[in-house]
Amino acid sequence: MTVRELLRGLPVFAGDLPAFDPSTAPDDPIALFTAWFEEAVAAGVSEPHAMAVATADEAGAPSARVVILKDLTPEGWWFATTTTSRKGRELAADPQAALLFHWREQGRQVRVGGVAELATPGLCAADFRSRPPASRAAGLHGRQSDPLADPAEMDRAFDESRARVEADPSLVPDDWGLYVVRPVEVEFWQGSPDRRHVRLRYRREESRGTWERSLLWP
Repeated sequence: MTVRELLRGLPVFAGDLPAFDPSTAPDDPIALFTAWFEEAVAAGVSEPHAMAVATADEAGAPSARVVILKDLTPEGWWFATTTTSRKGRELAADPQAALLFHWREQGRQVRVGGVAELATPGLCAADFRSRPPASRAAGLHGRQSDPLADPAEMDRAFDESRARVEADPSLVPDDWGLYVVRPVEVEFWQGSPDRRHVRLRYRREESRGTWERSLLWP
């Protein structure tokens, strides 16, 4: 069997998918995201707080990776990383970012486009200190995205970092960054087995400080 044949045999939009009536959507996309997120949690969606973060380098070449959503506030969607990582360096050069949530069990996607802003040093430090010990140890390496010549080197770095965390629980690396993506566009996508998918896009009207809603062809 070829890969194409294997792909053709896989089910798509299987199961009982929720309905979405865009005419009932709230004026603010964050309110709708909150409702969808709560529904995803209640439905048992696996890791609904996982999201893809896409950035671009100075030449415009894109890169994407999956991270965990840390918070959602009226300002936007929050995530954390080191400022010296690839995404951290790319955001320093070009703060535009795109987020993608995929809740497969519900046939739903949410796309967020906006500008990533680095939080204040105090908020960055508070985020780091709130993380589990293993996560803080990993964040102390300061070598994310660097080439790794020997896995044993990483083991040694983890052991050293864990010892530092245990010796000083208040320790925060200088390159720890907490980012908020302030949205300018948010799209909600509800899949349907008959392919009559629903796409609702919000666009920020800066001059009026409001959101413009529109339906898109699937």
